Amino acid sequence: MAKKVVVGLSGGVDSSVAAALLHQQGYDVTGLTLWLMRGKGQCCSDGMVDAAKICEQLNIPHEIVDSRDVFEQNIINYLVTGYAAGSTPLPCSRCNKAVKFTPMLQYAKEQLGIETIATGHYARIKFDSDTGRYQLYRAVDRAKDQSYFLYEVPQTDLGHCVFPLGELTKAETRQIAAEFGLTTAEKPESQDLCLIEAHGSMREFLDQYIYQRKGNIVDTQGNILGEHEGTHHYTIGQRKGLGVAAAHPLYVVAIDAGKNEVIVGDRAETEAQECTINQINWVSLAPATSPIRAEVQIRYRTPPALATIVPLDSDSQGDANRRARIVFDEPQFSITPGQAAVFYSGELLLGGGLIEPL
Repeated sequence: MAKKVVVGLSGGVDSSVAAALLHQQGYDVTGLTLWLMRGKGQCCSDGMVDAAKICEQLNIPHEIVDSRDVFEQNIINYLVTGYAAGSTPLPCSRCNKAVKFTPMLQYAKEQLGIETIATGHYARIKFDSDTGRYQLYRAVDRAKDQSYFLYEVPQTDLGHCVFPLGELTKAETRQIAAEFGLTTAEKPESQDLCLIEAHGSMREFLDQYIYQRKGNIVDTQGNILGEHEGTHHYTIGQRKGLGVAAAHPLYVVAIDAGKNEVIVGDRAETEAQECTINQINWVSLAPATSPIRAEVQIRYRTPPALATIVPLDSDSQGDANRRARIVFDEPQFSITPGQAAVFYSGELLLGGGLIEPL
């Protein structure tokens, strides 16, 4: 009997190829699309239509799950609350855990009797018999590697996941799509964030939920340099679009939502050598109880930097092994509260957590 698998289909080329490859390999494939929000977007109306076409082309069943309430509670509310408080939340890793992987696996098991799910993510999973853990590795194609956004996926889910594209480059994926004659073969790349596709920009999305309250843009000495229309329009390290004239480049150094101020300064003033993280998910190794050395990545497009991770007793919820201080070998630009600090040992993703306010 063929092994059964549920493939998460967004309507893009990557998930389409994942489904086609598994189908070719003899898997009994069921496509599953999550309805996340109304409006035009890769993962919504257009995406569902394209996903349905792929399932019809492969002659496989197609399930659609209404996940709009889950998405609103876990992503939209999370984003709005974070930006309103002056941080820059990372929605994609939260979405993978709270909206996609865990709910998809639950649906697959309870409604379809299937124990394995697959997606079009560029990452690799290997089981390590010495530690008894499923380990997460970067994709072969470093330019497309998405492991950074998968650090929150728990062990209980990783053991039931398959990533068919982890060993492929994007160019190879496109070629395979063309060879299969998939209707999505020439579909353009989607935005990193589905909300941007649906609303035009993050600013337009946030303005629908957060009142635009004018306030001051000040330097690090408190001198007023200009005016902003809402602190949620800014992020740490931002240089463009400040609306402040100066003899030298200025960057956002901090955001004080309480005072309704955006603080700007020289690039050097945005640099810091350490930060604290919480809500750590230890992925490829057991929770560390003593300092470890690793390469830490503080943004998706930021190169990893050498650092020492020092475990702290507990996080704000009192959970042991879920909070740590990260001390970098060299000062880092734009360490941003709300973003993830994900730690690696070479290609191996060790774990990650959310950066606390500095």
